Amino acid sequence: MEAPEDPRRRRVGLLYDERMCRHATPDGESHPENPERIRAIWLKLESEGIPQRCVVLRAKEAEDKYIALVHTQSHIKLIRNISSKEFDSQRLRIASKFNSIYFNKGSSEAAYLAAGSVVEVSEKVAKGDLDSAIAIVRPPGHHAESDEAMGFCLFNNVAIAANFLLNERPELGIRKILIVDWDVHHGNGTQNMFYKDPRVLFFSIHRFDFGSFYPAGDGGSYCMVGEGAGAGYNINVPWEHGQCGDADYLAVWDHVLLPVAESYNPDIILISAGFDAAVRDPLGGCCITPYGYSLMLKKLMGFAQGKIVMTLEGGYNLNSIANSVLACAKVLLEEKPLVGSIEVQPFESTWRVIQEVRHELKTFWPALAVELPQNVLASNGRPCPVELNLSSSSESDLGSDGEASSTVCSSKFVEIIEPLSKLNIDEDNQGKAIVSNHSPAEQTPVISSEECRNAQALVPDNSVDGCISWRSVLSNIEVWYASYGSNMWKPRFLCYIEGGKVEGMNKPCPGSRDKSSPKDVIWKTVPHRLFLCKISHPDMGQRRCCFSSS
Repeated sequence: MEAPEDPRRRRVGLLYDERMCRHATPDGESHPENPERIRAIWLKLESEGIPQRCVVLRAKEAEDKYIALVHTQSHIKLIRNISSKEFDSQRLRIASKFNSIYFNKGSSEAAYLAAGSVVEVSEKVAKGDLDSAIAIVRPPGHHAESDEAMGFCLFNNVAIAANFLLNERPELGIRKILIVDWDVHHGNGTQNMFYKDPRVLFFSIHRFDFGSFYPAGDGGSYCMVGEGAGAGYNINVPWEHGQCGDADYLAVWDHVLLPVAESYNPDIILISAGFDAAVRDPLGGCCITPYGYSLMLKKLMGFAQGKIVMTLEGGYNLNSIANSVLACAKVLLEEKPLVGSIEVQPFESTWRVIQEVRHELKTFWPALAVELPQNVLASNGRPCPVELNLSSSSESDLGSDGEASSTVCSSKFVEIIEPLSKLNIDEDNQGKAIVSNHSPAEQTPVISSEECRNAQALVPDNSVDGCISWRSVLSNIEVWYASYGSNMWKPRFLCYIEGGKVEGMNKPCPGSRDKSSPKDVIWKTVPHRLFLCKISHPDMGQRRCCFSSS
């Protein structure tokens, strides 16, 4: 006879299905979003005995009528049929039309199982059959738009589940849903699906890098707050750079997310749980530890009576995602939490972003109108990390070693610029460059004192971090902006500096950090040619490339 179930133990649903591993790249090419991601998570949980302490569920496919709550019929038809035999000869060509997408014979089934699984566990948590749940699903969903696949995502799993609870199961009493997207990439698809809907409070914390980080553009800016009835119900926290970690995320939790969540009082919380902001992730470049994720989740359990559904999104380092999901599972089970500590302070830029977000939303959420204490803002914020951004237009560009090739950080950057930092300017030598030991360099004029006599001083003359200081003449160099492109024109260029929206832009642009208008703008039309070619990438196979010559 089995022992009676402990009524005090939280009932946590755990869903995993090997059939979702059938979605893989054609011909087995290497790719960051691959079946080993969910296998690694499941093996880690099994090794720790987690399934034995959870309610294990099997995936079921979503019904088209529920998918149609957020996706167009043409998109549903494509995903339903893309794995059929009739598409064998067209699959590669169709995939190439989308941003960072692949299809194979298992893609349709996996997409339907992923969406159906999130609907299934969300309904059980909303009913009270489960206290919370973890859906270990793939392909991920938060980039998928209503009418197209994007960024490894075919169906928007979390958005489908949210709409299902709101529109198909009103008897469950779910009137307000908080979606927390902590994937390192902005959840553009989810944002767009609920942008005018006050029944969903969408919160996304992500790398933005002033619009250059995937999925790029202005959509992830803090000024995107929703429209119409949904104004104020869309919250973006856009990091200015990588390397953000536990301290940065928890500062945002304490000073943005939690005050708003308390005011909103959601009935259920759906987490788009990407783990690509984790330490050593090859695409994210951030530093959240498993302990950090456990704290982020623990703080959310104080809302919605702990009704939380955690759905896997991104995360591409197998050890990181496995350990992070394990830490979160232990939190949901209310077992002894991980032991850890956070010794570093948030970045200076983190406090700046927090203040910008609070200022943008304070008219909607009075809790954010209170000024942050000065002792908090002045509490040893770390300087921003130095990065040389070599970003690509796709999430999927990895180097041959499997590590991120998009950013050269800190020590690498120093290796690049250190020789430049040792340059000096001899004002008595007509502005010609000489190295710091005063031996002559090439006789190429850099800048003369006369040329920049009236320029604004932007750089201090003192030494920074032990580097040899620049001579005072260099502190008078003016800042130059430059841009080109077939879709660029003068008002749009100025908009990127000053902020706002002009013809040809779908959404407002937040502008640069310094929104001062340029003293002058020179605008020219330059003839140019485009060269198209194919290149072979060691990990991603054949890719198209475009070069410009002017």
